[in-house]
Amino acid sequence: MHVALTGATGFLGLRLVRELLARHRMLTVLAHAGSGGALHRIMRFYELTDAADEFDAGLADRLRIVDTDLTQPQLGLSAAAYRELADGVDVVWHSAGNIRLDDDPARLRRVNVEGTRNVLALAASGCRRPVVHHVSTAFVAGARREGVVYEDELDDGHGFENAYERSKYEAELLVRAWAREHRRPALVLRPGILVSDVPPHPELPEHPLQFIDDMLQTLLRGVGRPRAGGAPLRLRLAGHPRGHLNLMPVEDTARVMVELGARERSGGVETYHVVHGHDVPIGTVTAVMERLAPVRVEVVAQRPVDASPLEAATDLYPGFTPYLHHRRRYDDTRVRCALGASPSRRRVDLPYLLSGVLPPPPEPASLLSGGSASLP
Repeated sequence: MHVALTGATGFLGLRLVRELLARHRMLTVLAHAGSGGALHRIMRFYELTDAADEFDAGLADRLRIVDTDLTQPQLGLSAAAYRELADGVDVVWHSAGNIRLDDDPARLRRVNVEGTRNVLALAASGCRRPVVHHVSTAFVAGARREGVVYEDELDDGHGFENAYERSKYEAELLVRAWAREHRRPALVLRPGILVSDVPPHPELPEHPLQFIDDMLQTLLRGVGRPRAGGAPLRLRLAGHPRGHLNLMPVEDTARVMVELGARERSGGVETYHVVHGHDVPIGTVTAVMERLAPVRVEVVAQRPVDASPLEAATDLYPGFTPYLHHRRRYDDTRVRCALGASPSRRRVDLPYLLSGVLPPPPEPASLLSGGSASLP
């Protein structure tokens, strides 16, 4: 079976590469033209995550890198190269996307909507009639903040928290329309917020929760940090005291997605919520914020009328702050029926989350020098 994957060097994509290579001899990586070094980044991922011993030195020979531009017709390829690619794949995994919640709507649509349209066109052009596996998000449920979201649901009646959610919703509509038009099966996979306990590294994709660190550091540069040894800054954020979010370990997400992809398709569009069985309280998310920056976070019912400069500056991030109100849950009955177990048994708690966003502690000097430790 010939498999192609977009987004292979992303936070999820690198894990999908690992899982797909465990099942398939070859993998075609549709890399972003001009980004350069896709093979090197994949190889470094294996080295930095202690997975290098899983594959021999022939790993590079099992990866075919094709430079593409998902936003262009025929993926920016020549007619001959496009035909060769389209006729050579049996399964197309579409994982690439713009995940910046507050990005310009036009940029989000160009990648997430038009990019999906062009990937679907590729799948429709091939003589092998490949199956499409589309990575979406559980947050296509939009601004609905309570209740249970079911896997068959897809509507915009509640609106959306940000342009990212809307773009992914529109992409799912395209997948459904494509499956109807071509009478072909498609798999839609909706993960929760992806997390990991692998410490950050400059050569690895940024952990999604590192967005919070970037946001806090930007805010503090604008209003000034507290003096060394001084009290942390008060930060009141509007939310629900019993709010919770679904944070799903990315390693388990990739494993479950590939297991679902290996199942025989029943026809039409199959949709699965790839989510954790236990949500993370908003209080745990705010505790992460307090470890990342000198702030003391309070979740309040409404935006303070006497907002401090720091609190007022959070208005610059309208795509993130509404999630502090979320109390909804995602039904994942189909995943549990298909796999016979919960998608993840890892405990996603404060220590787990901090491991993925804080730099690892430095090695003791005695270990770095090869000497032995001694008491003074």
